[in-house]
Amino acid sequence: MKLVSKFAGWIVLFVASHVVAQDQQAKQTTSKEPAPQKLQIARIENTYKLSSNLYSGGDPHGLEALTALQKLGIKTIISVDGVAPDIEAARKLGMRYVHLPIGYDGVPRSQAVRMVKAVKSLPGPIYVHCHHGTHRGPAAAAVCEIAVEGWTNERAVDWLKIAGTSADYLGLYTSAREFTVPTADELARAGDTFPEQSKVADLVELMVKVDERWDRLKAAQKLGFPAANQNRDDALQLVELFRESARLPESKEKGSAFQREMATAERAAIGFHESLTKTDGPKVVDSSKTLEAAFNAVGKSCKACHARYRDN
Repeated sequence: MKLVSKFAGWIVLFVASHVVAQDQQAKQTTSKEPAPQKLQIARIENTYKLSSNLYSGGDPHGLEALTALQKLGIKTIISVDGVAPDIEAARKLGMRYVHLPIGYDGVPRSQAVRMVKAVKSLPGPIYVHCHHGTHRGPAAAAVCEIAVEGWTNERAVDWLKIAGTSADYLGLYTSAREFTVPTADELARAGDTFPEQSKVADLVELMVKVDERWDRLKAAQKLGFPAANQNRDDALQLVELFRESARLPESKEKGSAFQREMATAERAAIGFHESLTKTDGPKVVDSSKTLEAAFNAVGKSCKACHARYRDN
């Protein structure tokens, strides 16, 4: 009996050692895989090469940006942004668009499966993008690389950190951390038809317009708001967009708390617009401080609303 017990112990020790060795070998293999390669491309933000077939980055807005992707050899562009893709411009350059928009709360399983199917079946290399290439796009690219390139979930999470995905977007990190490779049945059910442009909710469309104005105003802020007419127009557009957002049926369905958030954002935008249109004579410094405070109030309002309704 002692001999049998000792022999059994040797077997357990051998199996345990073999498992540890395999685990160490797997870690070494993972560590040798090439890290995401940062690329500098004119007019495109946060662009990375993740593998020979997949790239991730910001919106390739305009002919110059799309031409840069063409020169990279990109054949298919997958947008997860709410903005309607520039389908015709891409076509003229020999590329096609696939529009599979997602939110900041994570990559829905059904949409993730469609993305994976697109990456597996459409001509590559493939470029995946959101607006700035920092949050939703990297999360979408992560689930694709898990399914196509065999990334571990740990590596997918590390990639989000490299891309600069905010830790506040818990849903995006959860998608990378918990995504599992789609089954053959799931991929079959996803079909072979991919939309060039998807219909997005009216509230999403309005918030896309808010983002566009806000991006221009943030750029103007860095320069001290020099183009007064354009700044005032963008500020006024923010007022109208927040006001219009509150009137949508989708907003009303979200309840009174969301309505109050929209009202707060509207008031902050009104204050910012008024600050832009006022002149305080020689009190330039005081005027500048007032303008900056009004600008920050709009940003604070947006951040608070995002934290409650968008990010998680």
